[in-house]
Amino acid sequence: MNDPTARENPSSPAADHGDDGDLDRGLAFDLGRMMARRRVLALLGGSGLGVVLAACGGSADTATSTTTTTEGATEGSTSTEGGGPGGLRGGPGGGGGPGGAPPSGSSSGSGDPDAIPEETAGPYPGDGSNGPDVLLQDGVVRSDITSSFGTGSGTADGVPLTVTFTVTDTDGNPLAGRAVYAWHCDAAGRYSLYSSGLEDENYLRGVQETTADGRATFTTIVPGCYSGRWPHVHFEVYESLDVATSSGDIVATSQLALPQDVCDAAYATSGYEGSVPNLANITLETDNVFSDGADRQLATVTGSVSRGYVATLGVPVA
Repeated sequence: MNDPTARENPSSPAADHGDDGDLDRGLAFDLGRMMARRRVLALLGGSGLGVVLAACGGSADTATSTTTTTEGATEGSTSTEGGGPGGLRGGPGGGGGPGGAPPSGSSSGSGDPDAIPEETAGPYPGDGSNGPDVLLQDGVVRSDITSSFGTGSGTADGVPLTVTFTVTDTDGNPLAGRAVYAWHCDAAGRYSLYSSGLEDENYLRGVQETTADGRATFTTIVPGCYSGRWPHVHFEVYESLDVATSSGDIVATSQLALPQDVCDAAYATSGYEGSVPNLANITLETDNVFSDGADRQLATVTGSVSRGYVATLGVPVA
C-alpha cells in the first residue's frame, strides 16, 4: 500500500518513486526502467523536441553570427533583376526591389545580339524600382552630376571624368531625342540616396537627352572600386526625356566598365585609398557582371589625372 503522504512529504521514500507501487522491486526492474527512459529520450530527440529543449537551455557563451552588407553590395551576375540585394528592374526576370515588382516603368531587354548587353541596374538605382526615385525630381536633367541638387548640398570629390554615351540603333545610326540616366558610386564606393549618411544626397545621378549625333554627356568623377565589383557606371536608356523623367519604360539597362590603367592612376590619389585593395582583388574576368565579356562595355578613355579623363562608349539599342 502506498504512503498517502508521499507526494506532500519529499522526505518520504515513496516520493522518489511516485505512487506506482514500484518501490524496492529489485535491480532488474530498475534497469528496465532506465533503459525505457533512454529510449523515450532518443525518440524525443529524433522528433525535434530534443532540439527545442536544447535551444531553450543554450549557453550564454554561444556565438551569434551576423551578416553585414557593404555600401557597394555585390550585384547580380546577369541582366536579371534578381541580382544584388533586393533584386531590381532593368532586365529579364522583373523582380523589383524588396517586396516584388517595380512601381514604375520596366525594361524587358531586346535580346538583340547587336544591342548593348543588358545588365542589372544593381541595388542602388534611384529610379523608383528599389526605393527612392530621383527621376521624378526637378533638376535631375543636368550634365554636371558631381553635386547634389534640390535639398541636397553635397559634392562628390574625385578625379574629374567626362562620360559620353553615343546612342545608336543596331545599324549604327545615331538616335536623337533619347534620354540617358547615369549613376555611379563616389570615390569611397558609396551611393547617394542609399548609403548611410547620404540618404538626402543625390549627387552622381543625372539625365541627359541625346543630341542629333546621339550623344549624352556627363561631367562626373572616376568612381571608386568597392568590394566584389569592377569600377563601373550604370546607365539606362529611355525613349525620350519625358519618358525618363516620369520613370517610364526603359529601352536598355547596362553598365560601362573603366580600363584598369585609368583606375590605377586615379586610385593613387587622395580619397580613393579604399579602392586600391578592392581593385587588387578583382578583374574583369572575375567580376560578376563583366565576366561573360566586357569588350562592348569597356569605355575608350583618354586623358590623365591632372587633366581629367574623357570616356566614350557606343550604346546600340534595338
